[in-house]
Amino acid sequence: MSGTADLPGWTHVYSGKVRDLYVPSEALDDDDTWTGDPLQLSRIVLVVASDRVSAYDRALEPAIPGKGAMLTALTRWWFDQLPDVPNHLAYAEDDRLHLPAIPAEVADRATLARTLDMFPIECVVRGYLTGGGWKEYQATGAIGGVPLPEGLQNGDRFPEPIYTPAWKAPMGEHDENITYERTVELVGETVAEQLRAISLETFAHASIIAERRGLILADTKFEFGADRDTGIVTLADEVLTSDSSRYWDADAYRTGTTPESRMASFDKQIVRDWLAANWDQAAFEAPPTLPHEIVEQTAERYRALLDRLTLGL
Repeated sequence: MSGTADLPGWTHVYSGKVRDLYVPSEALDDDDTWTGDPLQLSRIVLVVASDRVSAYDRALEPAIPGKGAMLTALTRWWFDQLPDVPNHLAYAEDDRLHLPAIPAEVADRATLARTLDMFPIECVVRGYLTGGGWKEYQATGAIGGVPLPEGLQNGDRFPEPIYTPAWKAPMGEHDENITYERTVELVGETVAEQLRAISLETFAHASIIAERRGLILADTKFEFGADRDTGIVTLADEVLTSDSSRYWDADAYRTGTTPESRMASFDKQIVRDWLAANWDQAAFEAPPTLPHEIVEQTAERYRALLDRLTLGL
């Protein structure tokens, strides 16, 4: 993928919509004839968050300046707030790893992580009715097979957060909302229950932290994998960021301001709204280039969330 960096000691092996993965080059040099998946061979991966932005399962142009560093900083901060949840972090100071140095050019947006056997599930937790959930509720009265009370309005809070998983589609395909019963078929009953329980518990804990900073965590998605040595379900990828979550200003919500208005939300809703008004997804055309003002406003919202959560501003 264009825009990936050439990092000394690391070999680029994969790019998603917004992140690039590298493995230690020496891990691939041990067997010159080996042609399998590098992510299966290496025990450590360098996850580099780019400034690319995506919406509706499509990568967009141009990038959001500073986005990769902001989301990496926020994920690191959230991992510190969640000490009881196993996560994928690895540490360069562990002498057993013998890792190449993290190049300075990506240090602020790079994470050393243990490679996991990832589950093909996006663990979505919703505390409020909004976004795609609102559309599904209007059509069916439920979200992901979870029946909901009649008469709810966009932005309403649920009596209790609900778990509405999605199947994580391969690159280039759309993720698909699925029922809990379908997750049991995909990963087994024991793992499915662990994914649901950890997701709901983590969401509840994070919501309390956000509320103390004048924020509402409306919804989020988590991704998990199995530790290859222990089999323990482990939190991975970005966590509770502006890309994976919806955050609203609590004061604006209480005074009746539309939660997803540009100045009341702290996520990429600005991008979603602009695309919805300027792009016909049904025409199967490439998404249009984001205007400069949308890029700048999105960057400002990302920075505002990072400051409010980590600095209490």
